[in-house]
Amino acid sequence: MAHLTRRSAVTALAAAVAVPALAGTARAAGHPSGPRPLRGTHAHNDYEHTHPLFDALAHGFTSVEADIFLVDGELLVGHDPTELDPSRTLEYLYLDPLRKLIRANHGSVYRGYHHPLQLLIDIKTEGAATYLELDRHLVPYRRLFSSYTHGRVRTGAITAVVSGDRGARRPMEAQQVRYAFYDGRLDDLGTATTASFIPLISEAWTDHFTWTGAGPFPAAERTRLHDLVARTHAGRRRLRFWATPDVAGPARDALWRELYAAGIDWFNTDDLAGLEAFLRAHAG
Repeated sequence: MAHLTRRSAVTALAAAVAVPALAGTARAAGHPSGPRPLRGTHAHNDYEHTHPLFDALAHGFTSVEADIFLVDGELLVGHDPTELDPSRTLEYLYLDPLRKLIRANHGSVYRGYHHPLQLLIDIKTEGAATYLELDRHLVPYRRLFSSYTHGRVRTGAITAVVSGDRGARRPMEAQQVRYAFYDGRLDDLGTATTASFIPLISEAWTDHFTWTGAGPFPAAERTRLHDLVARTHAGRRRLRFWATPDVAGPARDALWRELYAAGIDWFNTDDLAGLEAFLRAHAG
């Protein structure tokens, strides 16, 4: 872990330099004249932006994604084990800032916007052990989160959805009280599992479609897309595709237009400004 310690010094310096920008972005997210929240906006790998969480909020995003690794009892956020920094914990990057925002905004992440922010937590280490540690970490923040308690769901300012390593499913299903929900797959549709456990269905776009935005959308694939959205909604769930084209240009715009027309619930992107501009133009 020596290399992590060296990196932490760099991160601490970067954080000190970023304080004014973070403060300004936080005010924008909390102020009535700040960005209007955009439903359906998911910040993929949000932690890789200059200001995790706050950059997404500055563009009106309503879902952010954090990859976590369980290391010595800490939940570290990062994309790759070699890049982990012990100062970049789930609490530091997300839970503590969100608690401050929600307190400042009278119970919501965005002031006056009462839909929950989705926090998609992608588990990168062994699922069961990492989830049980995550559960312990969420308990001190439980008043912020949507929860499941003995068959009843209470909606909070944040809804945590657990994705990644599928080993998390078993301990989650065994709980009578939890502060997170599970990211399902299309195979979960039509089963006995309810939306109180799986409110989200996520799939790789390229596992189901050959079209990536260039040329006409094959009619059979368009029909399949609309059918998948309808089936997901019939189960009172939301649908997200990852691995969609994310390079700015005509192909991405064409694919986003088809997703928009089909009624997709979450647009998955690393390009915060690009998706904001697209949706504001289409939503009017």
